[in-house]
Order: sequence, then C-alpha cells, then structure tokens
Amino acid sequence: MNDDAINRQPAALSAILSEADALGFTMASEAKVGALLAALAASKPGGRFLELGTGTGHGTAWLLSGMDSTSRLDTVDSDANVVAAAKRHLGADKRVTFHVVDGAAFIRQAPPDAFDFIYADAWPGKFSHLDDTLALLRPGGIYLIDDLLPQPNWPPGHESKLPVLIAALEQRADFVTVRLAWASGVMIAVRRDGSVLQRVPASPATMF
Repeated sequence: MNDDAINRQPAALSAILSEADALGFTMASEAKVGALLAALAASKPGGRFLELGTGTGHGTAWLLSGMDSTSRLDTVDSDANVVAAAKRHLGADKRVTFHVVDGAAFIRQAPPDAFDFIYADAWPGKFSHLDDTLALLRPGGIYLIDDLLPQPNWPPGHESKLPVLIAALEQRADFVTVRLAWASGVMIAVRRDGSVLQRVPASPATMF
C-alpha cells in the first residue's frame, strides 16, 4: 500500500496551493494530513468544526470535503491577506464562516462544549490557551494537531516546545490520545464521554 497516493482531493486544492506559492505562504499542511482531516470530518455528521489557523485554506478545503451538508465550520486566522485567498476559493460554500481575528480572542469568547472537532494549526489553541481550547470540545470531540516532526520552517528553539505540549495532552485523564509519526507528525486527542474537564496546573516545566 502506498499512502502517498491520495486520489480524492478537494476541487479547489490546486488553485489554493498555487495562490499560496504566489503569496510566499509556506505553512500549508501536508496532503496526508488533509486526507486525515477529511476522513475524520466525515465521522461527525451534522458536526460543528473549528479550525485555528486558516492560512490560504488548505486545511479548510479538506475539512469541507469530508463534512456533510448539515455540518458547519468556523475557521480563524489573524492574517487578512491569507484569509482573503481562502475566501476566493471557498467563500461560496455556505457551511464555512471565516473569522479574521486573533485566535486567542476567539477561543476566549467561544462557549464551552461548542465543537465536535478542532484542528489547531496556529499558536493559540496549541502552544497557548490549550486548556481553554479543549474546553470547547463536546464529549466525543476530536482535537488534532500536526507538524510535530521537525519542519524546515521552524524558528530556532521551537523543537523544545513539542515535548511539553505532548506531555500536557497525555497527562489528561479526560482525553484519550494517540501519536502518529506519519506525515508531518500528528497527535489526536478525543474527549472521553461524560468526562469532567481538567485544567492542568501550570508549572515552570509546562509553561508555553
């Protein structure tokens, strides 16, 4: 089996990637991660989805390709230029709402238990505001992060933050987690049904 062969891709994907190249945007997720997003999105019929880090719409397109007609996606990014590119290719889809706002501000104002799936592909919701983000998930909800294996666009010192993030997720009794050393490096956390959400105490060893 060749897992590099991804035969079913979103119709807008080629145009999105071309525009990303033109803008010099190099932070789009891998196609393998996109295919995983689509498959997991299909597992949540009528679901509420949140993407933190719209970029030019690569992950957005994959999520929409897996969602059914009654699902809804909120996607958040603070960069109006890249969001404008995503809107050009995906804005006609009524299932998606684009938010040009700081991710931390969106997380703070969103109600708890609001989402069935969160794809955290930005600093807020991943390396900051993690507890607040996980509180947005309903029981059975999925939290997914990628880029956990070394990437060429990482700034100096970034690699040391990853073990802290992974440990913060794995020590939670209210989530079941799995690491996947595949594609760019993926981790999935699923909120246990009926669980009471924990807040992991901050300490010098676990501060982001």
